[in-house]
Amino acid sequence: MKVFSLALLTLLLAALWTRSQGISFRSPYGACCYKEMVVRQKIPAFLIRSYQKTPSHCSRKAVRVELLKGKKFCVDAEVDWFQQYQRQKESTSTST
Repeated sequence: MKVFSLALLTLLLAALWTRSQGISFRSPYGACCYKEMVVRQKIPAFLIRSYQKTPSHCSRKAVRVELLKGKKFCVDAEVDWFQQYQRQKESTSTST
């Protein structure tokens, strides 16, 4: 029982330490989008908080879209509605 308690305590302390150091054990592929994850329907522009292209090491070129409520979806970067949204965002950011 002492060994189990010591192991559990060590694991808890290691988890707290890594969190305070900003270290993550997550895979860098967690930011990638896969075929099954891609949303095909148009997301209304007013619901989108931000978007970010997937890293270059990902096999599929896509965009991770975060909605106002915090939900995240993957979108094909080449679909017309997203291209239009992106052009609109770029034009409003350069005009202000």
